Amino acid sequence: MSGNLYETDFYAWAMEQAALLRAGKLSAADIDNIAEEIESMGKTEKRELISRLKVLLMHLLKWQFQPAGRCVSWQLTIKEQRREVADHLSDNPSLKSRLPDSMANAYAVAIIAAARETSIAEETFPAECPWSFEQIMDGAFWPDQH
Repeated sequence: MSGNLYETDFYAWAMEQAALLRAGKLSAADIDNIAEEIESMGKTEKRELISRLKVLLMHLLKWQFQPAGRCVSWQLTIKEQRREVADHLSDNPSLKSRLPDSMANAYAVAIIAAARETSIAEETFPAECPWSFEQIMDGAFWPDQH
């Protein structure tokens, strides 16, 4: 029944599985689907980190490459995302080991987003992220056009 419920009523399945686990009835639990859902939750946390980094990097690119557009809104978004990234890593410290790949993935998308929002050609932006994670998280760091 649990396998079928997993496909037809996820909420009911989840409540059933939680009750089985709390009761210590592991042999009755839908272990394969529970494991799949736990893995999915981990992937969601990684995607959240990449998403926050993308927004932060996009605004830092806009700040550097479109200085005439600098405004309080951009500044506050940068501050907000720095805090959100820090909070997310505090809640998920093992994601720190994924920072190099996460930064690279986020930066690739940040270039596209910055180009879309500024109408600056993608090729104008550096192909690889010009800043370290420590720099982008430093509240005193504000990139300037070279």
